[in-house]
Amino acid sequence: MTTPLPTVVLVHGAFADAATWIGVISELRSHGIPVLAPPNPLRGLASDASYVASVVAQIDGPVVLVGHSYGGALITVAGAADNVVGLVYVAAFVPHEDETLGELQGRFPDSLLPGSLKEWTYPLLDGDSAVEVTIDEAAFPSVFAADVAEEITRVLAAAQRPLAATAFAETASAAAWLTKPSWALVAGADRAIHPEVQRFCARRAGAVVVELPDASHAVALSAPRQVAELIGDAVRATS
Repeated sequence: MTTPLPTVVLVHGAFADAATWIGVISELRSHGIPVLAPPNPLRGLASDASYVASVVAQIDGPVVLVGHSYGGALITVAGAADNVVGLVYVAAFVPHEDETLGELQGRFPDSLLPGSLKEWTYPLLDGDSAVEVTIDEAAFPSVFAADVAEEITRVLAAAQRPLAATAFAETASAAAWLTKPSWALVAGADRAIHPEVQRFCARRAGAVVVELPDASHAVALSAPRQVAELIGDAVRATS
């Protein structure tokens, strides 16, 4: 009897939505790989990771978790679930247990992202308000998606989803890469998460690494075949 392939769960990052994965989903499905791309609430590391974990818990059989950007931090925590058999990081943060994204980023030169963020506020249930951030629309193409067609980046900039600022200061409650195999794609021309951050994270996690020297942060959109190939490697290795 043939063992079923793991289900691939694609977790998008900040300033984006699940449509980030449109080309990757098409590639994976063309190879018969089951895939799901749930929404990421973008409200905080702990709550977002809990949401991803709840999705994983409702999937029968093994799961390969894939995280882009901030989504990498979420799969690092949610990946502790028993049915997660592999982790794939795509131009992503890969924190250690009890480490914040701010601490991780602070060890390396700044990318263009911090200086391009615009602050907004949103209401909390207790009547107070909190801060969320987006990328300034004029800066979005060069910071996030320099290798994506301009007419597409204009739409992405207008439709971007904000990230709660608290996400940068919350500590990761687990580091699933300590016990689960991992793969990482480094975007060598990334201006949102410095490539040196990505390389450090991948080395520390002991990941199988592929680097695309000319890829922007939006590598899942600009190079879906290469991203899907790495995910396929993880699926085959964990089947």
